[in-house]
Amino acid sequence: MADFIDYSSEFIRIFQENITREGSAKLLEWLKKSDFFRAPASTKFHSAHAGGLCEHSVKTYYRFLQNLEMEYAEEAEEKVSSESAAIIALLHDVCKVNYYKEEMRNVKVDGEWVQKPYYTVDDALPYGHGEKSVYIISGFMRLTREEAMAINWHMGGFDQRVLGGSYALSDVFYKYPTALLFHLSDVQATYLDEKGE
Repeated sequence: MADFIDYSSEFIRIFQENITREGSAKLLEWLKKSDFFRAPASTKFHSAHAGGLCEHSVKTYYRFLQNLEMEYAEEAEEKVSSESAAIIALLHDVCKVNYYKEEMRNVKVDGEWVQKPYYTVDDALPYGHGEKSVYIISGFMRLTREEAMAINWHMGGFDQRVLGGSYALSDVFYKYPTALLFHLSDVQATYLDEKGE
């Protein structure tokens, strides 16, 4: 049997041990008061269950650390500080705070109709995805340009701006390799660590 991980406690531990920037304590308090630790990561894809958003953030953090170490070895901390790594990974999806709501629908189970919960999107602040996370975080603390680029473009080729024809992503990945490594970490967490959830 796999070890149980309390992702909320792990998230808070990683956050408090690594992120000390001015405004970070207020951001963490805001997250605690929001639905961040109860929300799903998606409606039906990866970690589409209560607490999935926090779980995804922690799994992405560990993937990011692995990718940084693999790419930069002993120079990883010099290239991307432990604070920046934690900020990027733990906060990349804060755009999903207060984004999902649970509703009920009728589903046939063993020939009987029963009510089952499911998640829908109720976006009160339709500001985009990665750019919305940057906007929210910036309301509490300053981001470096590298952090902002990694968070803003973490969806990579799945980003609606790219799907709409924007060529900015290629420039970002060339100029800010941290953004590329983080996008890969997000994809790995989603498709390798959270498959079938």
